[in-house]
Amino acid sequence: MELTTTPAVRASLDGEVCTAVLDRPGEQNSITGDLLADLHRVLDAAEADPRCRVVVLRATGGVFCSGMDLASAADPGARPAERGGAEFLGVLRRLTETPRVVVAQVDGRVTGGGVGIVAACDLVHATARAQFSLPEALWGLLPACVTPFLIRRSGFQAAYSMTLTTTAVDVDRAQRWNLVDEAVSRAEEFEPLLRRLVFRVGKVDPVTVGDVKRYFRRMWIVTDEVERTAVAEFRRLLDSATVRERMAAFVTEQRFPWER
Repeated sequence: MELTTTPAVRASLDGEVCTAVLDRPGEQNSITGDLLADLHRVLDAAEADPRCRVVVLRATGGVFCSGMDLASAADPGARPAERGGAEFLGVLRRLTETPRVVVAQVDGRVTGGGVGIVAACDLVHATARAQFSLPEALWGLLPACVTPFLIRRSGFQAAYSMTLTTTAVDVDRAQRWNLVDEAVSRAEEFEPLLRRLVFRVGKVDPVTVGDVKRYFRRMWIVTDEVERTAVAEFRRLLDSATVRERMAAFVTEQRFPWER
């Protein structure tokens, strides 16, 4: 059953599985306010259907998610950075709290905020061509809203290394760092993994799933104070005229700061 089709996300519900497909391949599935709102709507629908046990996130094209839409972020007339950071972090938090098991099926490149979406999912299945990177430092930014969730999943050093070096991480290293739970050769192998997962979690009451998520949140670092710190840092950096200029130059000229 089709739930919603928008320019950003296609969603459907089939028995116990709700599938959301990021569907902006021409824009490399970058994150916009519309995409974040669509993800909330998908989770609303999944939580409203008592049959649903699993939410699957996947994407069209060779990029799972390229992170923040740089063109919008570089626009001085864009909405305040604080609001954008809070909206993004709100989706990440909801992924970690929804009483449904959330699975990311990654087949391709993931950068910036896309790493945050993946890290906030309960389980990550990835193909051999998956790559993960945090390039924000190249523009003078930090992945402020991503790192609490990445540290939660992969540990401090992995998040620190990815942030500092901006180097892409292949699927083998991502699995060693616990950013990926199951690695497969190609996307066709996702389905058997999903069937086995649905068979198991279909026996767990969604209330219990919610209890597990709430309990583990209290055991770890992503507190309200951490979230406020992340949003404030994102706002501080994105309000910089220099950072916006660097991003705008990359969008219009495809030039990094050191090439200017």
